[in-house]
Amino acid sequence: MHIGEILKERTIILRGADPVTQHGFVQVPTVILTAKDITGNAKLVYTMLLKYAWNDGSCFPGQERLADDIGISRDTANLCINELAKKGYLKVIRRGQGKTNVYEVNIKVKRRR
Repeated sequence: MHIGEILKERTIILRGADPVTQHGFVQVPTVILTAKDITGNAKLVYTMLLKYAWNDGSCFPGQERLADDIGISRDTANLCINELAKKGYLKVIRRGQGKTNVYEVNIKVKRRR
């Protein structure tokens, strides 16, 4: 079952949530958090892409929005996206003509030794 369907069913009810926790959570695979082959900013970009995907069922934010949401420059966001793609953590699908890219976030990543 897709996460969107699970969320529609409201299988988890948060009681006593404060204004911070009412906006939800993002689960990040430990393999990402402990990866030695990517930078901290790249881990944050990966996490934000997961946040977008879990919320909307798809993942195609503009780099400007991504950078603004994280608090980094657009250039840094772009470097991180390229870093993640080069290492196999995500795939960038360019749509061209001023449209945002589509990002396939790889949850299952082969560890490099």
